[in-house]
Amino acid sequence: MTTARDLQFKSINYTGLGKGPRLIITGAVHGNETCGTMAILRVMEEIDSGKLLVVNGSVTFVPVTNPLAYRLVRRSGDRNLNRNLFPNDNPQDFEDQIANWLCPLLAQHDVLLDLHSFNADSEPFVMMGPLDNDGPLQPFKHAAKERALARRLGVRRFVDGWLGTYGAGVQRRMSDASQLETVLRYGVGTTEYMRSTGGYALTLECGQHNDPAAPEVAYRAIRNTLAFLNVIDAPAPAPVPADQVEALSMVVVHDKADPADAFVRTWSSFDAVSKGDQIGVRADGTPVLSELDGRILFPDVNAGANQEWYYLTQPNPQFARD
Repeated sequence: MTTARDLQFKSINYTGLGKGPRLIITGAVHGNETCGTMAILRVMEEIDSGKLLVVNGSVTFVPVTNPLAYRLVRRSGDRNLNRNLFPNDNPQDFEDQIANWLCPLLAQHDVLLDLHSFNADSEPFVMMGPLDNDGPLQPFKHAAKERALARRLGVRRFVDGWLGTYGAGVQRRMSDASQLETVLRYGVGTTEYMRSTGGYALTLECGQHNDPAAPEVAYRAIRNTLAFLNVIDAPAPAPVPADQVEALSMVVVHDKADPADAFVRTWSSFDAVSKGDQIGVRADGTPVLSELDGRILFPDVNAGANQEWYYLTQPNPQFARD
């Protein structure tokens, strides 16, 4: 039986002679999402064999960020590592132990590429951070750099608005305002933590967990990132053409009010919805209708009462012009 005592954390760093950014690339933050691990090991082999050379700055690879979940071949060890990711002086679970190692490591870097996969059949997409702002939720000053890198990962679909939309949902459901900051911390994962340390970060969802193309998506993204940031001596990748971009902003989250609330069909992320379309039905029979034209995101049929049920997104035409 696997226990935390059997495990250790591992990162591998390559540093060039020239000046450049400090990049970190993570895989298997969720243990059943292995495409990033496979791609990282492939690129490391190319560096070790001399096929690739790190010439500027540095790159740190973390092939398996959550070794317990990875060993168990499941999403989490004790809990979701990609929520409430902060150092903890009194660690309560294995993911707290990871955070105490990972957060200082992230803080030593300038840029994070976090590689994931997902359950449903859909195309890859990038999760981005906010525009530059001095607000209290997620102040940020590297949006232009972050979005320029996003355009060069090799995918065409981009999503922003996670923490702001999540935060608005938290505020709506909170009965005790004094606990708001504590609950909002639950929305912080690898990329949010990286931005809080002064860097910038992207989550690349590379495809369905078992899709043989997903490791190729991750591999291409790593190579493109290394080239775009001039960490390796390779031609800079071109951005995805503006006319191919699908950019979406998360605008609202809806919660389950009762465990018996149900969807009227099997929804997948990025399914299109029109204003007035029925998405679900409440336990008392009240229909749940879409209030906008857009796409559904992260529908969770297993959500409990007072938990996030689904998000809605709308097009973000500004991103294609950035």
